Amino acid sequence: MTTITDDLPARLLREEHEGWHAIQRGDGGDHYYRSMTPDAVMIVPGAVIDREGVLAAFEGSTWDSYELHEPRVVRLGEKAAILAYRAVATRGADTVELRMSTTYLWDDGGWKVALHQQTPM
Repeated sequence: MTTITDDLPARLLREEHEGWHAIQRGDGGDHYYRSMTPDAVMIVPGAVIDREGVLAAFEGSTWDSYELHEPRVVRLGEKAAILAYRAVATRGADTVELRMSTTYLWDDGGWKVALHQQTPM
């Protein structure tokens, strides 16, 4: 049984916040390695990163702060959904604003990242 219910937006936002908090702690690679499906990818400017590549991609990558805005959930049947949002993240004096989406699949009793995409605004 899946947990796709009326609280799905809150559940997926919680998953997304867990990823951002892991990045802030400096263990984003480990977090995403564990939370991605085996064939998942991250699409970022200039690269497509598979699950094996996330450990290296996140090494040394941290953010001082972040905010998530305008979350929207698109349900893809009983075991999948997309969370799309606008993110604002700060590292030192640098601030970036991104449009992001994460496709989640319900697998093995939890939500797993199947695809994550980010586009600079």
